[in-house]
Amino acid sequence: MPLEIRELIIKTTVNNTGNSNAGGAGGAQGGKAKEANINEIAERVFEILKEKSER
Repeated sequence: MPLEIRELIIKTTVNNTGNSNAGGAGGAQGGKAKEANINEIAERVFEILKEKSER
């Protein structure tokens, strides 16, 4: 018997301590890299949700 999940809850915690050494990049370049990573993750999540809704 298949199991169907109708709701998915994702909780996260973000700590913004101002540490410029996080991820090996500092300054403005580090901020741009983080923003690019966040945008890529968001796009992948939207793609997965779109695939799920098409089924």
